[in-house]
Amino acid sequence: MPEPQLEINIVLHGSLSPLPANSRAVHSNQQHTHPKLPDLVRRHLAHPHRKPVAAHSHAAFEQLVCSLEENKRPLILDSFCGTGQSTATLALRHPQHLVVGVDKSAHRLQRHITNGADNYLLLQGDCEDIWQLLLREKIAVDIHYLLYPNPWPKSRHLQRRVHGSAAFSWLIQLGGNIELRSNWRLYVEEFGLALQLAGYPGCVFILPQQEPITLFEEKYKASGHQLWGYSASLTRSIRSDDTLNLG
Repeated sequence: MPEPQLEINIVLHGSLSPLPANSRAVHSNQQHTHPKLPDLVRRHLAHPHRKPVAAHSHAAFEQLVCSLEENKRPLILDSFCGTGQSTATLALRHPQHLVVGVDKSAHRLQRHITNGADNYLLLQGDCEDIWQLLLREKIAVDIHYLLYPNPWPKSRHLQRRVHGSAAFSWLIQLGGNIELRSNWRLYVEEFGLALQLAGYPGCVFILPQQEPITLFEEKYKASGHQLWGYSASLTRSIRSDDTLNLG
């Protein structure tokens, strides 16, 4: 999926046309946090995930490394960034950081419209690969944003959600502050429960009135959706030694 609630005062999309305000609320056959989530999270934390890194993700990561070598500064990660408009907005908000947006879709990234900021980078790659490479190279993440990831609302798709994925342990190990946003309250609550189980409690909040960071955020607000967020610090775990074993 963070730092305290942000107050973004920058128009996100520049000349990019806003999405029509006709978005329907998330519908799911799941009404409460998934009963299998605790066992799933414990299993993923107890058994390190192993996955080969795709070649295109390796190439994208090299761009990130080069940017940091040229100008050493704190890193903000915008995972699943879509068109990268959120990345550009966050770059204006955090001029002392390098803001890196990652998305697997070249088509979405090609729709990006720049906003004049010179401290951000867009990468086409798998987010899970980039997380793994950041850990391998011991590159710290200061702030990690997960803005409106695919909610996968069907109950049987729990493991496709960020907190149900085997890569969730990598996300936690990246550290820093993390913020998740979604228009589905249950998704936010599950994400918070997963972090709590890992020893990193945070808080659920209703998104305050402010300029949207993403086009989807703008669309959901215009459609009358309640928007939810979760923020936590991943810099210090409160887990006991027994919890660490997760046996």
